[in-house]
Amino acid sequence: MVSTAAKKKYSITPKEYQSMAKKHEPARPLLKNCFWAFVVGGAICVIGQIITTLFVTYAGMTKEQAGVPTIVLLILFSVILTALGLYDRLAQWAGAGSAVPVTGFANSMASAAIEHRSEGVVLGISTKMFKLAGAVVTFGTVSAFVVALVHWMLGTGGHKP
Repeated sequence: MVSTAAKKKYSITPKEYQSMAKKHEPARPLLKNCFWAFVVGGAICVIGQIITTLFVTYAGMTKEQAGVPTIVLLILFSVILTALGLYDRLAQWAGAGSAVPVTGFANSMASAAIEHRSEGVVLGISTKMFKLAGAVVTFGTVSAFVVALVHWMLGTGGHKP
């Protein structure tokens, strides 16, 4: 049996633990990570631009009309790559470059749904899928409202009677 004095000797405070963990944490190649995030995020955007151009050229759409189907296809590709386990590998390598575009948002929702599917549709998939996405959607909606309100108050909101 271990005495109370021995237990106290081996216990450390959270601050001491953080300090010890920081000493043993491997250095991160910041410039390399930023470069690959830029390249991968840019590549995703280039793919989106190619899809938009194809819709405009071959489907006779305007740029505005091609926007929604382009986003839908990017989301579809992201979900398929997530289901195959490929998007997570890309995300580990590319970091924020794969997380920032709409594909990263779709990946976060799809991976949560896949991970929690055994818990059922309502308590597993639906609940867990919107844990992260709910905060993003809420913040986006509130931000859009605030920006629209500021535009309206400044009189720069587009249509004037």
